[in-house]
Amino acid sequence: MTIVQRVELVEALFLQLEQESAQFQQASGLGCVAGCGKCCTYPDIEASPLEFLPWAFHLFLNGEAENTLALLNKTHSATCFIYAPLTKLDHGRCSDYKYRGLICRLFGFAANTDKYGNLRLATCKIIKEGQAERYADTAEAISKGLYVPIFTEYYMQLNQIDFHMGNIILPINKALKHAIEEVLQYYAYRPLPDAAIRAV
Repeated sequence: MTIVQRVELVEALFLQLEQESAQFQQASGLGCVAGCGKCCTYPDIEASPLEFLPWAFHLFLNGEAENTLALLNKTHSATCFIYAPLTKLDHGRCSDYKYRGLICRLFGFAANTDKYGNLRLATCKIIKEGQAERYADTAEAISKGLYVPIFTEYYMQLNQIDFHMGNIILPINKALKHAIEEVLQYYAYRPLPDAAIRAV
């Protein structure tokens, strides 16, 4: 399967999740605090390279892949490379929100299955405490059948696109690096895609 085909399939999966997440957010009333980027600052976030393949391909098409890879190689911070802090108080944003990974899209508005088979909303302390009543109502609604996207189901769908790339789970900055390297290696001895030629 070509890079372009894989990127299109990942983007289609993201679109599906975006629609389901929007429905869940509307039904639950839960939402992130404006300007909060605390969840992006955790140093132990892990992801698969495949979920960042659209981001890496976007960089490649715009002639930014090699420079970005060089910057990633110099980065010693464990905080996500794409995260752009605005203040020292956990306020910030994703600098490439359109191309954020699957983990970024799921956290806060998706569930994990606990050891008893029950769905548990995976969200942050800020939402749990700041929207406590809505959170409790949503948890109860989920237990009664309210649809919520599920982490494992989405990662299984991702794995079906490319089992090798989708099944590797790495610290987030290593996943970003791996995604860029995948694109650069793929096009090292292949003709450029049409979109890249038009951008030159």
